[in-house]
Amino acid sequence: MDPAPKTDPWEYEYSRKGRLWGGAVHHLPEIPREGRILELGCGDGKTYRTLLERDYEVIGIDRAASALNLCRSLAPLGSGAQFARADACSLPFADGSFSSVIAFHVIGHLPDEGRARAAREASRVIRNGGTLFFSGFSCEDFRAGAGSDTEPGTVLRKNGIATHYFSEEEVLGLFCRLHPLSCITRHWVMTIRGQPLPRAEIAAAFTKTS
Repeated sequence: MDPAPKTDPWEYEYSRKGRLWGGAVHHLPEIPREGRILELGCGDGKTYRTLLERDYEVIGIDRAASALNLCRSLAPLGSGAQFARADACSLPFADGSFSSVIAFHVIGHLPDEGRARAAREASRVIRNGGTLFFSGFSCEDFRAGAGSDTEPGTVLRKNGIATHYFSEEEVLGLFCRLHPLSCITRHWVMTIRGQPLPRAEIAAAFTKTS
């Protein structure tokens, strides 16, 4: 039997299992080349490495030290990779520090107040004219409701990790300090044991106008 999870379930999962996310990065948006990019919740480096390979200047943050160690190990020598152990709800960066912020499947793992704080912080560190890219699972995903509800739309798994399932309206409201550029729901089918199951995620982009 596995020992009880640590206080931070993400630290526990990364230290116990190593890399959690495999495969290629799909649907990477067209990110402007100028300026620095901040990736919230860089995890084990799946998206971070792709950005480095495309010659972006990117800083990756995560609150799990084990995740950052895995992410660092993917960064090519001499790539100028930059990391910080930090919480998305309290970013250690000045206002307007980044031209783009990437928040792929990270804000949805926070509780309600945490999601609001992370959205405010992300909006704060984007410079005027900069862009925020968001993705999170949709309430139309088959896993929505499959677990213990901790709050409306949020499911807690046995490993202690919670996932919130968003509506498009909720995402737009979350980033109300920014101007929406796009907000769409992507659908695909996952087959498990011969059974097709509907997956869905919301992808959105916002810009800061003032």
